[in-house]
Amino acid sequence: MAKGLQGFLWTMLLLFCAIQELGSWAMHTAVEGPGLGEPGDPALLASGRVKRGWVWNQFFVVEEYTGTEPLYVGKIHSDSDEGDGSIKYTISGEGAGTIFLIDEITGDIHATERLDREQKTFYTLRAQARDRQTDQLLEPESEFIIKVQDINDSEPRFLEGPYIGSVAELSPIGTSVMQVMASDADDPTYGSSARVVYSVLEGEQHFTVDSKTGVIRTAVADLDRETQDRYEVVIRATDMAGQLGGLSGSTTVTIVVTDVNDNPPRFPQKMYQFSIVETAPVGTAIGRVKAEDSDVGENTDMTYQVKDEEGVEMFKVTTDSNTQEAVITVQKPLDYESKKVHTVVVEALNKFVDPRFVDLGTFRDQTIVRVSVLDVDEPPEFRPPSNLMEVQEDAHVGSVVGVVTALDPDTANHPVRYAIDRSTDAERIFDIDAKTGAIVTGKVLDRETAGWHNITVLAMEADNHSQVSRASLRIRILDVNDNPPELATPYEAAVCEDAKPGQLIQTISVVDRDEPQSGHRFYFTLAPEATNNHHFSLLDIQDNTAAVHTQRVGFNRQEQDVYLLPILVVDSGPPALSSTGTLTIRVCGCDSNGAIQSCNSTAYVVSAALSPGALIALLVCVLILVVLVLLILTLKRHHKSHLTSEDDEDMRDNVIKYNDEGGGEQDTEAYDMSALRSLYDFSEIKAGDGGGGPGEGGPGRNPASELHALPQWVQSPDLDFSVFRDYICRKVEQADEDLSVPPYDSFQTYAFEGSDSPVPSLSSINTWSSSSEQDFSYLGGWGPRFRQLAALYAGRRGEEDSEES
Repeated sequence: MAKGLQGFLWTMLLLFCAIQELGSWAMHTAVEGPGLGEPGDPALLASGRVKRGWVWNQFFVVEEYTGTEPLYVGKIHSDSDEGDGSIKYTISGEGAGTIFLIDEITGDIHATERLDREQKTFYTLRAQARDRQTDQLLEPESEFIIKVQDINDSEPRFLEGPYIGSVAELSPIGTSVMQVMASDADDPTYGSSARVVYSVLEGEQHFTVDSKTGVIRTAVADLDRETQDRYEVVIRATDMAGQLGGLSGSTTVTIVVTDVNDNPPRFPQKMYQFSIVETAPVGTAIGRVKAEDSDVGENTDMTYQVKDEEGVEMFKVTTDSNTQEAVITVQKPLDYESKKVHTVVVEALNKFVDPRFVDLGTFRDQTIVRVSVLDVDEPPEFRPPSNLMEVQEDAHVGSVVGVVTALDPDTANHPVRYAIDRSTDAERIFDIDAKTGAIVTGKVLDRETAGWHNITVLAMEADNHSQVSRASLRIRILDVNDNPPELATPYEAAVCEDAKPGQLIQTISVVDRDEPQSGHRFYFTLAPEATNNHHFSLLDIQDNTAAVHTQRVGFNRQEQDVYLLPILVVDSGPPALSSTGTLTIRVCGCDSNGAIQSCNSTAYVVSAALSPGALIALLVCVLILVVLVLLILTLKRHHKSHLTSEDDEDMRDNVIKYNDEGGGEQDTEAYDMSALRSLYDFSEIKAGDGGGGPGEGGPGRNPASELHALPQWVQSPDLDFSVFRDYICRKVEQADEDLSVPPYDSFQTYAFEGSDSPVPSLSSINTWSSSSEQDFSYLGGWGPRFRQLAALYAGRRGEEDSEES
């Protein structure tokens, strides 16, 4: 049926196009004069005999033509065409020669390809009429347009998908969810091909769509997220304004129902049970409970609280923000013996309440939590918890200071034993009775040494010492008057020689290590041995101080420069204790204003004999003498150090080391043999050889013969090494005495190989026989390395033979 409908539409469209072509699609040309001129010909324009102009109507071609023959578009024609074929029609421009073909003789234009208006709506071409013989333009070139006429061949499309919208649950009917829009590629200016209307294919029970705007709205008011939180709605868009034969397209819209706080919290259980030991410290978590809420997000945020008075006192409820659970913790210490079970009412309520849904009910719920306290073996408890005791400092050893009491809180009520933590009473000043808890003194007390003692008392079960309790005990030592008063400092006073009677010399105060509860009260008087004193008087000021005044006119420090005044100080007791202190009073010389100048009689005599200039000169002389002594000592020490450095000459500089093989026995420039020869005296060895004549050992002997005269190193009893031995011993002693000397000296031992080696020596030093007894001709056969040595000994052998002859 769809194919028949499409054929009918094609037929109607072609008929409409043919009628239009017959009525208005023709080309007309107005010609005046007998001939055609070239376009732009000046003669033509100047004569005014010919006037031509092209008048074109638009050509139309329907899109999506599916016929087998080329589609006729239109015809171009010239009035000068007499039908004899002398005029040739041509076209150029978009699609000319490919999409559009023209009959050169008749001017008919055909479309050879299937056109699509959605891809290109019109084509611009140019028409020419030429003389077939001369190929000259008979008419000016004219531009015309072939417009592609639309048909309804494009269905509406939803280009912005996928579509996802949201709406709050329990929204009223008609609440806008979202808008969808479909696009139609057909020509909106031609017919109804692009006029789109919308409708709901699936989901019309819950949602509607506006047919013109595409706005989706709710169709019901009871959308419940907890029942269904997502809907898939299919929206259809139909062109041709929804008429029969229109094309359509569809899309799926996902609508998410968002949550509102329309559900109160609910505890899954009406009662929870937990247990905890009675020794659990404050803050220990007992358990967790949670109220369920069907909502999501912040609508599930809750707060918990304890509703009953007993629970508020003993327990605390907090909310875990991550899990929304109620955490029940201990707020006060538990006691199994006092109460074994506690009942707590816990209430849960939403943190955020939507006022629109208050009429749905209270957004809170309650549950009961039973907490069972478990009994454990607890350590003894001190009763009462007083931690202060007092004792007199003169209490005898073994006196009772006080008694501590501890009881076992358990039902078994085990006996308790007591002890003192010796880390707090290392000197064992106090002891405790293990059974009664009586604390007694263990040593003599002294408040002035330690006025307070802090000890720790331990209480434990008699049959289980691991159950221990500790109590801190403060013991104050009460004062008794056992220390006499003393002068605050060793007072020293000064009096001028010209002092007048009644002049104040010194104010005296005292100290007492005791601390009587009523305060100190001291009494001052001169000691009995100073009752006959007529020089000074003592006045008690009644404020625990006393004043010393002069009692006569003038003093002479040359007669007596120091006075010792004994003062007796007595406290108020009980019992009253006293002590005697001495005030030292010096007689001094003063100026006219009473300022002290000097208080020493010796200095007074010296100052009278020597002037200040003489004293300065004396000090300068002493200083010069000290400088001279230091200079002499420095020079002497430097000279001694120089002599020591000469004696301790470093003998390493005299060691000569040869590690170069050299160029042979004739190479005397490599090292100096005199350094070695000087160490030994070879005269005795030469004498022992029997060579005493001028021919053997005299100065006229040649160098070749001297090589045979070198002695072999054999230790001789005639050699004297005492010099070396003494030197070495002296250096060893110096090194032993002076620890700062580095170990520079060393010994090296050279062992003699012996004379039994099967390999003969080539050295002339080891040769004791005369040169005439040896034959060195065999050296010539030892190769090029010994060629020079062979030539040397061969030449020497010839000289020796000539000398013998």
